[in-house]
Amino acid sequence: MDYSHDYLIVGGGMAADAAAKAIRERDAGADVGIVGAEPHAPYQRPPLSKALWKGDKTPADIALGTAASGAALHLGRRLVSLDPAAHLLRDERGDSFRYRRLLLATGATPRRLPFAANERVIHFRTLDDYRALRGYAEPGAHIAVVGGGFIGSELAAALTGAGCRVTMVFPGAAIGAGRYPDGLAAFLDDDYRARGVTLCAGVRVADGRAGHDSVELALSDGETLRADAVVAGLGVTPDTALAEQAGLAVDDGIVVDAQLRSSDPDIWAAGDVARFFNPALDRHLRVEHEDAATGMGRHAGRAMAGALDSYDTLPFFYSDLFDLGYEAVGLLDTRLEVVEDWREPYREGVVYYLERGRVRGVLLWNTWDQVDAARALVAEAGPFDAASLRGRLPRGA
Repeated sequence: MDYSHDYLIVGGGMAADAAAKAIRERDAGADVGIVGAEPHAPYQRPPLSKALWKGDKTPADIALGTAASGAALHLGRRLVSLDPAAHLLRDERGDSFRYRRLLLATGATPRRLPFAANERVIHFRTLDDYRALRGYAEPGAHIAVVGGGFIGSELAAALTGAGCRVTMVFPGAAIGAGRYPDGLAAFLDDDYRARGVTLCAGVRVADGRAGHDSVELALSDGETLRADAVVAGLGVTPDTALAEQAGLAVDDGIVVDAQLRSSDPDIWAAGDVARFFNPALDRHLRVEHEDAATGMGRHAGRAMAGALDSYDTLPFFYSDLFDLGYEAVGLLDTRLEVVEDWREPYREGVVYYLERGRVRGVLLWNTWDQVDAARALVAEAGPFDAASLRGRLPRGA
């Protein structure tokens, strides 16, 4: 079949939903199409490792209602070619999609474990991945979580809350190593252990074997770990295959300008796949969090429909780790100068990350409603030091 849309969005995530709604706000009669690889209409992704496990939401609650925007949804389709000269894409079925203006919101692909997997090995990313993991997460089941970053630490907490025995395997010295100050990371490790989580720090998965009733992991320290199921949160790789095929500028993501336009004047990019310049940090970023997906999607949609304002937002991100949680902006990188300002050590406080007197990141640990203030601080020229930052932001209620 041959489909044609004035505005075509490739990708079925939060950025696509935000873009479709923004286009219709500016162009009420717009003909918008969305092509997504998943069989589901766009949905909120953060609850997959947060609220769905707590019972605060159900899968039906996380749907974004994209169809109400009037966009035509072409779901369960994977596009395999893009010809920017002809304004034409084709999917794996041989169907074609023509466009006047195109948004690539193709997201990212999870990195995979180094062995042949079956259904008991889940590279966590999608609603179907959540459902698959939930099927194994019975009380008493042993689940191995590979990865100690955002997704790994959230899933370990969620699975423990579901009554599972959890073993975390990760290459860093501690959960969140390189992101959290050493004292906070050690505190978090102790907290997880106290809740029954077994930590295998400084260890990688070297090989494995997925059987019909269990998975056996061969670890880099020579040990063997057997679990009922394995879930991996190893980070992602931006899905730039279409952009590369079309000859767009790519550098750890699709390179975009201040309006989120790619190197082709009729193609924009947003969300996990887009690499953009942030003036507050004075560097290019690619951000894999909800606020970036929705904010960039909305901005790209408006730009496609004629808006000229620049995308200069510094996205924020957040995480829930048992009864601990945080919001943060900028760069959380312990290679920078780290200033800690605790109301109660490792329970409530603010951590600042400095580079040559400029604040480059702010971690609001159990400290809420300060994201805008943190963004403003990152935008300030400074110079700042430990003395001038202590007490600058409230450190908790």
